[in-house]
Amino acid sequence: MSADLKYKYKALNCLIYPTFAPETKQFSMRLKTFNLSLGAQIFKACADESRLRILSLIVLNGEMCISDLEKILDFTQAKTSRHLIYLKNAGILNSRRYNHWVFYQIKDSVEDIVKQVFQFLKRDQQLMHDQHTYQTLFTNRELAVNKLQIQEWQRSTRREKVM
Repeated sequence: MSADLKYKYKALNCLIYPTFAPETKQFSMRLKTFNLSLGAQIFKACADESRLRILSLIVLNGEMCISDLEKILDFTQAKTSRHLIYLKNAGILNSRRYNHWVFYQIKDSVEDIVKQVFQFLKRDQQLMHDQHTYQTLFTNRELAVNKLQIQEWQRSTRREKVM
């Protein structure tokens, strides 16, 4: 592997390298080495039940909006924001802004280790209940993801009418 494809992520002191995902036809950054500092950060972030519930939903559903997490977990906005900021500062989450929503997803560089943690927790009753609540709200079109899809559909139908 050439030197220009290797990156040293100094904040966590770990080596990250790019991998190609054929299904998405994109490069992503994967964790190659794992050290005590990175492990401590991840496990400290996972030491809280609320943060584990948030991470579980994000791992299972790809990305989540803060308002959706509040509804599903029955958390206040302040509590949800505080835990998301903690996870983001720990180097576990990325965020992207779309209109007035902020969506959070797992960073590519730690995705493998986080998914491994949740392999041990996949049969937890609380986490299964949270996912069931997500699926119910998604089916009832009460989540931001649905609202975005509806907005996109409305925009496309308006464009078609104009043409």
